[in-house]
Amino acid sequence: MRSKSNTVVLLALAVGVVCFCGLPPFSTFATEPRRNAEVEGFAGSQSCRECHESFYQLWSTSFHGLAMQPYSDALAEEKLIPQKEDVVIGSFRYRAEIGKRQGWVLEKGPEGTKKYRMEHALGGKNVFYFLTPLEKGRLQTLPVAYDVSRKEWIDMASSGVRHFPGDQRPEEPFNWKEWPYTFNTACYSCHVSQLTTNYDLKSDTYHTVWAEPGINCETCHGPSAEHNQSAREAPKGQSLADLKIISTKTMTKEQRNHLCASCHAKTTAPLTPSTPPGGRFFDHFDLVTLESPDYYPDGRDLGENYTYTSWLMSPCVKSGKLDCMHCHTSSGRYRFKKPEDANKACLPCHEERVNGAPAHTRHEEGSAGNQCISCHMPMTSFARMNRSDHSMLPPAPSATMAYQSPNACNLCHTDKDAAWADRQVREWLPRDYQAPLLHRASLIDAARKRDWSKREEMLHYITSPDRNEVFAASLIRLIPPTLDLKIAQALLKAAGDPSPLVRAAAMESLAMIPSKQCLQAIIGATGDDFRLVRIRAAAALSAYPDLQMGEEYGEKIRKADAEHLTSLLAWSDQWPSHYNLGNYYLNRGELKEAITCYDRALTIEPRAVMVLVNASIAYSRMGEVKKSEESLQKALRTSPENGAALFNMGLLKAELNDPQQAESYLKAALKQDPQMAQAAYNLCILLAGDRPGEAVGFCREAVGLRSDDPKYAYALSITLQQTGETAEAISVLKTILEEYPEYQDAQVLLRQILSTAPTP
Repeated sequence: MRSKSNTVVLLALAVGVVCFCGLPPFSTFATEPRRNAEVEGFAGSQSCRECHESFYQLWSTSFHGLAMQPYSDALAEEKLIPQKEDVVIGSFRYRAEIGKRQGWVLEKGPEGTKKYRMEHALGGKNVFYFLTPLEKGRLQTLPVAYDVSRKEWIDMASSGVRHFPGDQRPEEPFNWKEWPYTFNTACYSCHVSQLTTNYDLKSDTYHTVWAEPGINCETCHGPSAEHNQSAREAPKGQSLADLKIISTKTMTKEQRNHLCASCHAKTTAPLTPSTPPGGRFFDHFDLVTLESPDYYPDGRDLGENYTYTSWLMSPCVKSGKLDCMHCHTSSGRYRFKKPEDANKACLPCHEERVNGAPAHTRHEEGSAGNQCISCHMPMTSFARMNRSDHSMLPPAPSATMAYQSPNACNLCHTDKDAAWADRQVREWLPRDYQAPLLHRASLIDAARKRDWSKREEMLHYITSPDRNEVFAASLIRLIPPTLDLKIAQALLKAAGDPSPLVRAAAMESLAMIPSKQCLQAIIGATGDDFRLVRIRAAAALSAYPDLQMGEEYGEKIRKADAEHLTSLLAWSDQWPSHYNLGNYYLNRGELKEAITCYDRALTIEPRAVMVLVNASIAYSRMGEVKKSEESLQKALRTSPENGAALFNMGLLKAELNDPQQAESYLKAALKQDPQMAQAAYNLCILLAGDRPGEAVGFCREAVGLRSDDPKYAYALSITLQQTGETAEAISVLKTILEEYPEYQDAQVLLRQILSTAPTP
């Protein structure tokens, strides 16, 4: 639900890494179903009853079938209880009125009283959310939701606020009328079937239609009209030679996993407007990994996630022997609900442990602790939603001690602490099974904190044969790419990784390293087997608009670029889509087109700070300095402490020959982000003329933060020479040339210093 680098003049652009999925981003729609469904080959779920009545009954009462349903008096009477107290949000009070012939949320505020009709109900397993029609065809999530387990009405938006460990300032919830809670924008495709948004960009209006509410049979099996006709025409009792429909029974394990992942994954914006049943996940989506604060460093869920990221961390999944339908039916039900069947989920692979479960679990037969999932898939919750940990990893109380992530032991033994749990598991098992997970988590934690003391270990992990693809991709996304040869070598190796997730992450980072070898790897990736990798390669090549290639690669690049442009507007009603398209044009030097895209993004979300910052870059390149400054001023009014906006304003003030203001903004940026080496570096350059002694201090700070980038050390050597510290300047230059022997500026400066230095 919460939103989420190619160096360009004032700022490194954040290209295409905005998350949309999360607690219901819901909006409005047209209530009338699609009239053309039959023409397109879709016959609807009712048509399946003729031959599949028993499954139809299972599906229609499942949470897949009821992912969305019309609000009704019957639903209210069966599932809800009256709201006793108003939900207070700021100066407004909200109450759901659900009596017979009611069904609305009453809003009382400074401007009077309003009623919002409860048109649809979403979910219901843990929480019911309710949708109401608003202007321009939007279907919006109402501000009150119903907690099914606790039987209470809650503040919908506040329930989804993340509380980070040790963070004294929790996030501020969005207002319920804002775009993250507009149903049309993001989550519709996993709550209704065969949907078209019919979004009109010019009028900012939806005419959204769908075939059926909920996830119907044809979502997973494809259009059924031909299948139905063939079945009716076939002799009674005779099997169809050609089903003319997709059967999950004939799918590979990977295909079944991808089928479920299209909804059960935390993704960035989709790569394509729609995903066909049986389509490969990484042909249609990218995946959010541990660069996101919604995960603890060890990969456990913190915020709202959707299973597939943790699923890819599972050794059982990595073995290739497990798919989603081993434990779940296609209607979403769990196959092993009966207590006596609980551990059968782990058969046949773990037969010995299942047959002797108490010896393995150290819990009594029949107890909850003796169930495999209690330890390997513990239940946690976020935004009142329960979720099982699908990494299936054993309890790691040592990770709880280090990162405050949940562990199975203490979720049950709430009267004990993690240290107690850690002692227990270490007594039970002499092998330190927690060590590999702790090591991975320590690398993620360090990278998030921009502590590069473990950089060598990070690079080694990325290229290790036994790396986990989620952790490897996370590290690639977290490590800033530089001219450091070791980083480039690791990324080039990752570009050939078996996982498209890792290869795509490598493409994004290789784009930041100007070298012939990196460019060759990116060009080669435009012919990758997976669309995600091709698109990330095409995005990287947008910085080379005049690249001339032969016929073979030229055609691959053109096709990949077309896929990239299609992906950027797969969600044309989302501001990040226009922001990322603007970045594409900015990279190509098509500045007017970039500004047009940024303006569209700001029309949807006027507070999008990074859009304002990057628009200022485009204006600056166009020579429109006044508009550049105005854009940054808007950004700072929206977010006065935004480091990127402060940094860019500092650079702009320097360009305008206002060194005092430039210094002030750059120092403010460094204060807000003490890891911002660019701010320290620019302060060094800014002060070198008049206050070289102070400049040396900032240069040292920049080098300390980014010892892997020779330009910072080179600037330090210049300022050291200015302050008369020639010996240290020589030492710094020699160190640069040991690691970067081709760094010509350092070679020239060293020769100059040595030629003028007095003979000892």
